Amino acid sequence: MHKVLVTGGLGFIGSNLIHMLLNKKFKVINIDKVTYSSNFYNLKSIPGKKNYKFIKCDISNKKKIYDIFKKYKPNCIFNLAAETHVDRSIDSPKNFIDSNIVGVFSLLESFKKYSKTNKKAKLIHVSTDEVFGDIKKGRSKEHDGYKPSSPYSASKAASDHLVFSYVRTFKINAIVTNCSNNYGPRQHPEKLIPKLIYNIIKDKNLPIYGKGKNLREWIFVEDHCDALIKIYQKGKVGEFYNIGSNYNINNLVVVKKLLSTSKKKIKVGKNVKIKFIKDRPGHDMRYAINSKKLKRKINWIPKTNFSNGLKKTFLWYLKNQKYYSKINKKDITKRIGIKK
Repeated sequence: MHKVLVTGGLGFIGSNLIHMLLNKKFKVINIDKVTYSSNFYNLKSIPGKKNYKFIKCDISNKKKIYDIFKKYKPNCIFNLAAETHVDRSIDSPKNFIDSNIVGVFSLLESFKKYSKTNKKAKLIHVSTDEVFGDIKKGRSKEHDGYKPSSPYSASKAASDHLVFSYVRTFKINAIVTNCSNNYGPRQHPEKLIPKLIYNIIKDKNLPIYGKGKNLREWIFVEDHCDALIKIYQKGKVGEFYNIGSNYNINNLVVVKKLLSTSKKKIKVGKNVKIKFIKDRPGHDMRYAINSKKLKRKINWIPKTNFSNGLKKTFLWYLKNQKYYSKINKKDITKRIGIKK
């Protein structure tokens, strides 16, 4: 049985990955320091609990992380522990430096030490397409230059470089993945789609930054998780892999599609209307990545189109409204990321 460790496993992508790993009969150790975006509700219905272990721990704690590695001997570490919300990085950049750079450094040091006794162990470092910055035309390939625009994307870019430097210098078995915008069940409602769903259910207006023209490449979270597992199984150490859907739409279209989906399932209230609000400072207009390498080398393609993924996402939040009750209401409704 494959034994893997997931950092940040109470978060959005991490919890979905754990569900998929357990369904595939992996043994999973989940490490999470339990912050505002961690939610035990995400794993309340996990299959195969006998193959699951949760440990509260910060990846910055080098000694404890190494002791966990030594005790449980994972074959792979999926690193999803990170601060991820761009708006929060504008308000509090230091938290992102501490978690996404210093935390990753500490994790690398622990993994480097662990690798001396488990030479086949792999580290999959999960990153973002935002490191490439604003893409006016075309699609970013794996070795295109980084040009991050926010403290969040800059911190992720730095962590990517750190991981690669440890591959080259210390010969650790690590891979970096850069994924496009995820959506799906279990995502914290500070992010666009779950916030819109919350407001639709609660009969509130739908806030959209600027004029809603910002383009994102949307991928269903289960497709991302499927790619991560395949990269662990078939990926080449030292490589970067882009994970995307090749499907770009602007935020205004996202809202309209979500409203159309919602109206087929519930009666939408009269207060549910689009409201354009002040844009985020430094807001990139377009992200787009080229994922052909993943298809060519690992034979992976996304399975879920946006319409079906949106329907699955809306139905999950509709059936799991207790999820919202586990989150501080201010973290759902308060506008952040506009500090000067």
